[in-house]
Amino acid sequence: MPKQPQQNNPYSSAAGAAGAYGEHAKQNASNPREVEARALLKSAQHLQALYDGWNEFSEDRQLVEDALRYNRTIWMMFYDTALEDKDGDRPSDLRSNIINLANFIFKRTVEIQSDAGKDREKLTVLININREIASGLLQQVEGEEAASAKAPAPQQYRDSDEEQKREHRSTTISA
Repeated sequence: MPKQPQQNNPYSSAAGAAGAYGEHAKQNASNPREVEARALLKSAQHLQALYDGWNEFSEDRQLVEDALRYNRTIWMMFYDTALEDKDGDRPSDLRSNIINLANFIFKRTVEIQSDAGKDREKLTVLININREIASGLLQQVEGEEAASAKAPAPQQYRDSDEEQKREHRSTTISA
């Protein structure tokens, strides 16, 4: 019996990575949005370095492929999460926007790869999108942190504060 050719599906590994990413974010970050923002900023830095050194890097297709693959992997996770999170906490229009933006990024990535080093300007839109989305995510994190700082103390702390005040009053009165 002849050996079956091995299927090479680049999306199957991305789906597994998305699940691992979600678990890692839950376990190791105070806020998953911050993790997402940092990943986008890291990708933007790689793409910016590629843009800045285009004359020397464009000859080394592996460097170009690595930077684009890293960015594509991040966006595959966003894409997969948006598709899978139909009943989650994201509104359908936000999910739709994420899917459309990811599709644009995938298309632009293919254009850059097929361009064979002719036009570095196509990188700028990927860099700008990553930076803008990261900025928005970090603003959300800051807003959430500010809101939680203004939130009243949990009941258990308020009760202990009241008990301390009563104890202080009773010791002051009896003294």
